[in-house]
Amino acid sequence: MTNLNKVESQKNFTTTLISALSMLPETPTSEEVSERAKKLADFCEYDGPLEIVIEDALIAVDTRMGTGVSLVDVEADHDDEWVYKRDDTTWTYSNAYEEYLKKNQMHPTMVRSLSDVGTKILGHLQDPESEGKWDRRGLVIGNVQSGKTANYMSVIAKAADAGYKFIIVIAGIHNNLRKQTQERIDEGFVGRSSDPRDRKEVGVGVIHNYPHPATLTNINDDFNKRTANQSGWKINDLKKPTVLVIKKNVRTLEALYIWLKEMNAQADGVIADVPMLMIDDEADNASINTNKPELDPTKTNAMLRRILSLFAKSCYVGYTATPFANIFINPDSYDDDSYEELFPRDFIYSLDAPNTYFGPNKVFLEDDGSARIVKSISDCEKYLPFLHRKDYLVAEIPPSLYEAINYFIITRAVRNLRGQVNKHCSMMINVSRFIATQNTVRSFVSLYEKKVREAVKANYAMPDSISQKNEIMISLKSCLDKELSDCGFKWSKIKAALNDVFDNFRIFVVNSQSDEVLDYKKYERDGNSLTAIAIGGLSLSRGLTIEGLTVSYMYRNTRMYDTLMQMGRWFGYRPGFEDLCRVYLSPDSINWYGHIAEASEELRQQIKRMRRDKMSPEQFGLYVKAHPDRLLITAANKMRSGEKITVNQNFSGRMVESYLLPSDSKTNEDNESLIVEYWKKKFGCEELEKTSKGWLARDASLTQIDEFLTKFRSHLDFADRKAAALSYLRILSEQYDTGDILLISVSANGEDAKNYKLGTQERNSACRSGDAWRTSKDRVASRGDEKLGLSEMQQREAQRLACEGDDDKKPSDFHYRSIRKKPLLMLHVLRLGGEECGARVPAFCLSFPPGHYQTEVEVVANQVWIERMQGELLDTPDEEEDYDE
Repeated sequence: MTNLNKVESQKNFTTTLISALSMLPETPTSEEVSERAKKLADFCEYDGPLEIVIEDALIAVDTRMGTGVSLVDVEADHDDEWVYKRDDTTWTYSNAYEEYLKKNQMHPTMVRSLSDVGTKILGHLQDPESEGKWDRRGLVIGNVQSGKTANYMSVIAKAADAGYKFIIVIAGIHNNLRKQTQERIDEGFVGRSSDPRDRKEVGVGVIHNYPHPATLTNINDDFNKRTANQSGWKINDLKKPTVLVIKKNVRTLEALYIWLKEMNAQADGVIADVPMLMIDDEADNASINTNKPELDPTKTNAMLRRILSLFAKSCYVGYTATPFANIFINPDSYDDDSYEELFPRDFIYSLDAPNTYFGPNKVFLEDDGSARIVKSISDCEKYLPFLHRKDYLVAEIPPSLYEAINYFIITRAVRNLRGQVNKHCSMMINVSRFIATQNTVRSFVSLYEKKVREAVKANYAMPDSISQKNEIMISLKSCLDKELSDCGFKWSKIKAALNDVFDNFRIFVVNSQSDEVLDYKKYERDGNSLTAIAIGGLSLSRGLTIEGLTVSYMYRNTRMYDTLMQMGRWFGYRPGFEDLCRVYLSPDSINWYGHIAEASEELRQQIKRMRRDKMSPEQFGLYVKAHPDRLLITAANKMRSGEKITVNQNFSGRMVESYLLPSDSKTNEDNESLIVEYWKKKFGCEELEKTSKGWLARDASLTQIDEFLTKFRSHLDFADRKAAALSYLRILSEQYDTGDILLISVSANGEDAKNYKLGTQERNSACRSGDAWRTSKDRVASRGDEKLGLSEMQQREAQRLACEGDDDKKPSDFHYRSIRKKPLLMLHVLRLGGEECGARVPAFCLSFPPGHYQTEVEVVANQVWIERMQGELLDTPDEEEDYDE
């Protein structure tokens, strides 16, 4: 049996096992899955490896996904139930897509969940059989690398079944991403490869008599007018739906507009009887502020509007990986007409990520996981600084990058030993926006890979008495001992497996000028897996899926919010190797990722709250526009132009933390004395209640809280932030008389209640710069601190809120905030700088209850604070070379 046949046999058996397990009334245990796998293997005469099959089946049966939540314009004349009321729909394309997913080892329950969400989103669109002229506009909010493509594929298939005839998918700004999306559309919807050299049936197309949709693009060619004209047909001529996958490029969009107008519009310039659906897969790309005219966001959005205006019946759905969508926070990317045309006035749908999603929460917010996964880069600046030009001479790459490569090689060996030989394994390196520098880095990496390969070949079968005389073998063993001592395999076993790591080991430079293609399917067609190191810049940052990504090394300092989130290619699904994943980042990037991950999660919770309050998409858009972090996201260019920025801010449902703290000992002593003064007075309360982590002043007057914070001395660069929070508190005092105050104290760290001394909280990762400390990930409080002082009944209610749509979800501080239903002040004393310094630094957190969506305060931007948060804007899209023409 060939290797390809073995892989296919294993894949088919895994699918059969998952299907059999889905018939069970309850989720099976690991022992039951193992037992059934053995019995089924005997019945099917399958003699391949069982361990990896059982592992894949266990992950599949345990994967669940909530239905998400939507905000709709409740006053609009629209019936979301039209999907269920029509009895003439044959779900041919949708059923085929779901069968395709099952054949690719997605558990039937997961397929059902995906289908249900797709149906809900379809219901938010217009019934394509509706008469007259109409349009609908919406936004779907997902997560980076979480399955947005599978979601809109489901929506496309259902839309085609319902009667949408012309479907446009906009797939970012790079050819490699457009090609990747075209391949997925071919497999999940068209059913035939669009490769002109091999028009074989693929994916859904293997189904007998599958009604293939038409497509005007292929894996090699974007839309162009000449090719479309040569086809000689008009969109009214086809009974089957037509799909195009195009780049977000002014020239491409203009060519499509002209062709539609010339070939297909009627005398009045409108295409009347063709219901059209536009999926903007990279809605956030509109924020790219580049000097390349063909990518100008205002022009591309204007072209989208012009194309939509050609159709009498149209729907536009933007897909974004973050609630901070550009349509909310970056209106400068739209002219007035485009903003009104593309704003999701009809619906916003927030997708739930499956429980197996390896996302920002696990990587940056969960303390235990983050400490294991995230590694700080401290040496790259000496070798390849943030600030470098295209002609910068790279004399050597940093030791931390060599260490990351060693770690990657060890993890490939571990994955092979775990039975994942036929699974792809990748490493990403993103250290420069310049193509020449990327090529230089590749040369160093290739040279080192060759040295490791030769050392392994000479020593993998040798005893340690010989192999441990080799410098590279010493470094590989050291890496295992330091990072993966609990991986389940000893050095002797891993050393013996190292030689196989270099089978199909390739190094790629991924950018618009590279002729190398990171093509995983090429290896799959031969029954092999690929072990890849991918080096690049923007092409690695925008939607491109890097299969089996295990190690990421990124040293970039961009502060473009959407660009930074998209650079997080390490998010996604890591079945069977999540414990091996590592992300190497600068300390600054770690802080920034933690900051925006927290803000994004809170916004997702706000959507659920606003749904219960029957708020509209427009009201959510206004709330995001007034979000405090919008200032950090959008202020950079305006600051550089010297423009004074005045914005309205809304702190509803947010917590303001004093993560910029003074290093001056006198200031900190004064602040700790202030805590003692108010502690002695019990903050005006009759008694203080003991908690598991300090004391609670329940229902203290807001006047006391205001008075205390006014006297508390913040770092100068944080003073305006504190002032804005205080202004918001004073506005809320019209609705609240009291709030709670928590004195947070760790008893084992120097707590002395008799002398009013709080036990410190260790924050060893805080960074000192000049006269300020900045806490790691911009956090002062520990996750879950807001639970303190809540009754058992209130904690159960928070659990109930958290479990809406997700039975396994633990309550977050947002849920506790929602249940407390009043402001909360938390006071901490942090120990910063570790044992050597041991500075006691008082800090505060001020938390506001959600629900005050239209309560705002006016804030004048503090340029010094923004520059401290942003850092120098050295790494901007203006200088990025990695764009396709």
